[in-house]
Amino acid sequence: MTQTESLTLPASMEPDNPLWRYALACWQKPDLAEACLALQEQGWSVTRILCAGWLGVNGRAFTGIEDAKVTEWREHVTGGIRSARKSIPRHHAPTHELRRALAEAELQAEQTELALAWQTLYERNPEVASMQNCTSIIVQNLLSAAPHTTRELQSMTQITQLADLLAEHSRRSTEPC
Repeated sequence: MTQTESLTLPASMEPDNPLWRYALACWQKPDLAEACLALQEQGWSVTRILCAGWLGVNGRAFTGIEDAKVTEWREHVTGGIRSARKSIPRHHAPTHELRRALAEAELQAEQTELALAWQTLYERNPEVASMQNCTSIIVQNLLSAAPHTTRELQSMTQITQLADLLAEHSRRSTEPC
């Protein structure tokens, strides 16, 4: 696909779905958001982290396999908008409005990305996890969500801490786990 081609998207998507609401609830927890962003700086996809967490709190294993449309959207749309936003200095007054507009567009792109993921999440991850411990399920799911280049032990502490935060968040919210 060249950059000028439009992506083929499903005719109907559900932007306000349980995965999106889970993501919004997670983002309300500053320590959880910071942990996700720290891994994003290491090449992780926050969308994959949230999918792994959401499946984990629902007792499901994450295979790490996602629909090509999700990956395509992340690479061509969400990533492009994020890159443009990050290119603009945070405190540069003349471009403040542009940076703010890009941040809003990035959030909308992330919502679309999660809507695309939501459409196939259960069919691509049908296996109910056999482990009883919510944190263990989430750790395994996060390992499946990890970029292949960072599946080394240096990230294990961050992964375990993030899994603890996701499990703790689910105990305090309406999510099962």
